[in-house]
Amino acid sequence: MDKKAKKKLEVLRKKSQNLQQQIAGAKQQTDEPDEVEKLEKELADIKAEIEKLKNS
Repeated sequence: MDKKAKKKLEVLRKKSQNLQQQIAGAKQQTDEPDEVEKLEKELADIKAEIEKLKNS
């Protein structure tokens, strides 16, 4: 894995952590019910990209 891929992986992991915190907060605040679904979909996309980078 080259430096560029490692850096991208690091950035994606940080985004993933941030999204998990946002999801936890969104679950506590039920003012926007579709927000949790949107954040979970985004998190799933990021996790898929992380797996793709790991396997390449």
